[in-house]
Amino acid sequence: MVVANVILWPAVDPRRAAPAPVSVLIPARDEAAKLPACLDSVLQQDGVREVLVYDDHSRDATPEVVLAYARRDSRVRLIPPSPLPPQWRGKPFACYTLAAAASAEWLLFLDADAVLTPGAIPRALAEAERRGLTLLSCWPGLRMESFWEKLLMPMLNFVVFTLYPAPLAIRQPSNPALGLAHGVFMLARREAYHRVGGHAAVRTELFEDTLLARIWRQRGERSLCLDGQRLVSTRMYESLSGIWRGFQKNFYPAFRAPLSFWLFLSFHALAFLVPFLGGFWFAAAAVLAARLLLALRFRHPLWSCALHPVAQAFLLALGLSSWWRFHHGGVEWKGRRYRAA
Repeated sequence: MVVANVILWPAVDPRRAAPAPVSVLIPARDEAAKLPACLDSVLQQDGVREVLVYDDHSRDATPEVVLAYARRDSRVRLIPPSPLPPQWRGKPFACYTLAAAASAEWLLFLDADAVLTPGAIPRALAEAERRGLTLLSCWPGLRMESFWEKLLMPMLNFVVFTLYPAPLAIRQPSNPALGLAHGVFMLARREAYHRVGGHAAVRTELFEDTLLARIWRQRGERSLCLDGQRLVSTRMYESLSGIWRGFQKNFYPAFRAPLSFWLFLSFHALAFLVPFLGGFWFAAAAVLAARLLLALRFRHPLWSCALHPVAQAFLLALGLSSWWRFHHGGVEWKGRRYRAA
């Protein structure tokens, strides 16, 4: 699976560009430190009609940062917070509110920690139009600075691309089972977004991006997730505690049923950790080869591959902790407590 993904999964074509009116939509809760880099990269793009930032009840200077940009560039607008309705999660409601206020033909949902490369939006638009897509998600490059980020964050790509058949999804852009998206960068045609139901269709979800891509396909639309690390990058978490708490809130909710969660943990323990503990060196070498291939494709630090057993044990502990917390009071993140939907 890894070999197929590394060799056959396409990146967004950097040679094509199609400037068109785009509404850039950024949900932001306590993102004052990260928003400037994101907004600077967005405002340098061609075709940006407006940049709408929803203040999701921030407790820091997020609104002030957005208002300062709005005074310098009329395309930037702050969308003030509304009370969170019952049965809604914060991010889906923020995205749904932003989409309702947008006016362009294309909607680009960006996380506040996303940084775009020059020309990223026109290139993504050209790719979506060339492939006949109404939803294109770009898998971002990971910016990693601390030791713990470089050790643990590559496991995100390892988890996905050891199991997800990306080349098959390219050939079947309407198969719901192969829907995949990364919430950092999701480009959607506005009429298709509203036709599908938008983020209202995933209003109770914490793992809303991939589920929305699957619903998108279920309702007759075409979507793809392509390698977009040359278009967008993100620094998701900056410390060991941030990685733990950030993924703890998403790990268990990512699975639609408890059985699939336990099968996943069992598979990861048996296939990716036991070979190192039990001295099954051929299997261990295969795991390290997979890590090395992914490190080369995604430009991860190569030394992190050698410490795979440590990262794998962390992943299993994180999954168990997420399961435990969701069954015993929930998980807290940015001042909100999340429980199973």
